[in-house]
Amino acid sequence: MKVGLFFGSFNPIHVGHMVITGYMAGFTGVDQVWLVVSPHNPLKNKADLIKAYDRLEMARLATEDAVEIQVSDIEFGLPRPSYTIDTLTYLRERYPQHEFSLIMGSDNLYSLRKWKNYELLLRDYRLLVYPRPGYRESGLEDHPSVRLTNAPLMEISSTLIRKSIADGKNMQFFVPEKVWDFIEKKGLYRH
Repeated sequence: MKVGLFFGSFNPIHVGHMVITGYMAGFTGVDQVWLVVSPHNPLKNKADLIKAYDRLEMARLATEDAVEIQVSDIEFGLPRPSYTIDTLTYLRERYPQHEFSLIMGSDNLYSLRKWKNYELLLRDYRLLVYPRPGYRESGLEDHPSVRLTNAPLMEISSTLIRKSIADGKNMQFFVPEKVWDFIEKKGLYRH
């Protein structure tokens, strides 16, 4: 099976993530998209993260009715911080029957050279890249492993949602309904 791996903190998962995931599942030739919830991305501030299991639960709530989308907690059992190449190596060993691609935004393609063993990612995996606002050329767009997609440009960010909730704004239409209910019930992002 062809599996697209969409790594993220999903802090929180929002409708932009869902649109990108749906696009990747429907238009790029992958059979499934796995949302890989990262307990701690080494390039992000850990202080901004809510509990990993709350983020995992929100991802599950957002995708529970989608057959072609699965949520993975694979990084929860791996050393932290999580490095994509290490997770991919582990997944390839555990699921040799699958062909994995990496889903990322153009902002991540721009910073890819900062990633641990990024050369191996380019050598061994197909990168499905969706556009992000403020996208800058990375010099990797023409690499044979990179496929730029026509996914919708989404200007929604988890940062905007977190800050807005903390400011008392209603963000219910920015996240899936079950995720909003979870955020409200647990009082997340209120500071």
